[in-house]
Amino acid sequence: MVGSGSAALAGLIFVAMSINLEIIVRNKTHKNRAINMLTGFTAVFMACGLALIGNQYPGTLGYEWLVLWVIATALFIRGYVRAIRAGMSSIGLNAPRLTGGTICYLAEVIAAIFLILGHSEGLYIAAIAIIVLFGFLISGAWLLMIGIHEDQANR
Repeated sequence: MVGSGSAALAGLIFVAMSINLEIIVRNKTHKNRAINMLTGFTAVFMACGLALIGNQYPGTLGYEWLVLWVIATALFIRGYVRAIRAGMSSIGLNAPRLTGGTICYLAEVIAAIFLILGHSEGLYIAAIAIIVLFGFLISGAWLLMIGIHEDQANR
């Protein structure tokens, strides 16, 4: 269910980005936020898809998730830091959002490690983290749209 919702929202973000492409390309903050939203929704979709592979050992899923979430975490932090440094839009770019998002991504990494070590509790950690991350991604997408609207209003 979460994977399907994530794929649908990634598609909607893509459409919204294509409608506002000129503004996003000119504004490094919007550009990095858009990349983060697409990357996050794609990672959620991929994680859910990997979990649905039949006859797979939990440890194997843990390794798959570990690779996925380490890459997603690095991209999230990189994009967020770049967005802050660009300083072209301050909407939602603050330490609590960066910390909260990073904790969600790192919880997914921890969940993967739990699975690799043979602890099924990793599935519960992953489920909670992915649902909270989903909320962060939705609010981030909303903040992207608000930032774009603010840019249009200022022109």
